[in-house]
Amino acid sequence: MAEIKKIGILTSGGDCGGLNAVIKGAAHMAHSLGIESVIIPNGYAGLYNLVNFERLVTLTPSRLDQFEAYLAGSEAGHSRVQIKKIKDEAKYERIKQGLQRFAIDALVISGGDDTGSVMVDLSSKGIPCIHAPKTMDLDLQSYSVGGDSTINRISRFIHELKTTGRTHNRVVVTEVFGRYAGHTAFRGGVAAEADAILIPEIPVDFDLLYEHMFSRLTRRIMESDVRAGTYTIVVAEGLTDASGREIVDESAGVDAFGHKKLAGAAKYVCQELEKRLKADPRVRKFMQESGQFVEGVYEIPEVRSVTPGHLVRCGESSAYDVNFGKEAGAGAVLLLKKGITGVTICGVKGKSILYQKTEDIIKQRHVDLDMVALYEEMGFCFGRKPGRYQGEAVEICGPIDRIY
Repeated sequence: MAEIKKIGILTSGGDCGGLNAVIKGAAHMAHSLGIESVIIPNGYAGLYNLVNFERLVTLTPSRLDQFEAYLAGSEAGHSRVQIKKIKDEAKYERIKQGLQRFAIDALVISGGDDTGSVMVDLSSKGIPCIHAPKTMDLDLQSYSVGGDSTINRISRFIHELKTTGRTHNRVVVTEVFGRYAGHTAFRGGVAAEADAILIPEIPVDFDLLYEHMFSRLTRRIMESDVRAGTYTIVVAEGLTDASGREIVDESAGVDAFGHKKLAGAAKYVCQELEKRLKADPRVRKFMQESGQFVEGVYEIPEVRSVTPGHLVRCGESSAYDVNFGKEAGAGAVLLLKKGITGVTICGVKGKSILYQKTEDIIKQRHVDLDMVALYEEMGFCFGRKPGRYQGEAVEICGPIDRIY
């Protein structure tokens, strides 16, 4: 591989915390090594259209001072474009011409599984690049920048919603991202001490969930000297019911990578619980005994849904993501300098720059159901009959630095 004199940095897919740290880490390391770095804006759309650009922004130290690593989102911008699906038969030559136009020798690309699959495609066409893992869903095999930031925001929102829930004696159902894997719902829900956590990996038994909800909510209210209590549920958007049915918006079509758009998991949970509240003869007695019952007006506890949506991926990045992002960005440039391309940077540990084949990294990682059983032992409900945690004592040597 020829000497690297100039790199292009692009980000792709969904935005999240830590991405600006990846950009700054890569650019600062490149500057230290005498390599020029430029932004390729708007993800793969910008890469495809690079041949038409008049100029690119060079990430000089003064330009890097203009944005902060702790801010979520990406100074480079994003798009959801799958290169393979572009109908232009000369698309790869067009991309190479764009890179040649600006004398860009290699790319640092930060994104999730879809982004990584495109990087594998580009690498196979002779375009030198390194993938820096990014997805707030945490469903890659390595840690991915954005996960910790999102978990912290989810936790805070759920925790704060308890004040309005307790004020109105409501069941509050908060829907968060997570199509196939429920890592952020799981970890965010645990951190906020939600009562129930519903994730794609576990089909929900709504009768069991309802009994858990009814028992806790009524106990809290009746034990309170001011008759106040709430029950909190966090649900991943990729919820499935006991029959395995996914909650999708059939009218919304699919995205650029062929994924059906999900919609309504929280509302669906609300409907299932309300249906059971109305049919349960115990509810009327509880509402009367707690002093809440008003015939025809207020006969069952309220069940409300909240969908923070993009609020969980915006704002600020966690300290962990800033650290990991800078190390991943810097490590990506160091790999390029060593002539290593077409792989995913997994992190830097001491003198070791860790990387793995991107094809392996982007294989989906699901929530460990043994860990779910551990939290079920502590009283969390996951919409199924609680499992028993079968843990074994294992002595280890050396540090453990994987948090998620």
